[in-house]
Amino acid sequence: MLPKYNRILLKLSGESLMGDRNFGIDPKMLEQYAIEIKSITDIGVQVAVVIGGGNIYRGMNEAETGIERAHGDYMGMLATVINGMALQAALEKAGVKTRLQSAIEMEQVAEPYIRRKAIRHLEKGRVVIFGAGTGNPYFTTDTAGSLRAIEINAQVILKGTRVDGIYTADPEKDPTAERFDKLSFSDVISKGLKVMDMTAFTLCQENNLPIIVFDMNTTGNLLDVVAGKPVGTIVN
Repeated sequence: MLPKYNRILLKLSGESLMGDRNFGIDPKMLEQYAIEIKSITDIGVQVAVVIGGGNIYRGMNEAETGIERAHGDYMGMLATVINGMALQAALEKAGVKTRLQSAIEMEQVAEPYIRRKAIRHLEKGRVVIFGAGTGNPYFTTDTAGSLRAIEINAQVILKGTRVDGIYTADPEKDPTAERFDKLSFSDVISKGLKVMDMTAFTLCQENNLPIIVFDMNTTGNLLDVVAGKPVGTIVN
């Protein structure tokens, strides 16, 4: 099979690692994701991954916690590194070579983020996992995903979620919500659809970087997306 995309950035939420749990990491989800990612590296796709940290720590309301926003954001960044290490272990167990790069230096567990080094790893067939977001508070992991995708010249961002695309409303709450197959960047803005936060979304729009939102939990979907099959919703 010849893939449509040769270099992709896969954006996963931290919550997706919980599976049926209320907190933390479900080993079955890790194993499933590792197998899905291996299926596309086996056909020569270069894969970078950005993963959130919401399963471990989500920046909560400062008024409730007493933790100031910037401090809480750094805590969230550390949570993404924990998730990155877990995904790295699962991928290595599946026989996939990996590198974990962190935007916050912690040399005992991850390489520092160096753009040229990341691209070299990708060219050698290693999956590169980017941890610690952008390294700055006030930016989401969606923004980190968009930024890293542009920096490494990825052809597309694949946003793996629990739903099979972009809907007029949350399909888990509104059974009448309608799904879109294709959208333009301006469609998303005019319809007020939630795809990513606006900083991340604007980065993609300004750099003509397509976004595909798809159901990561359905076996084979990731392979179908990189093959160019009509899976999920594409924004371009």
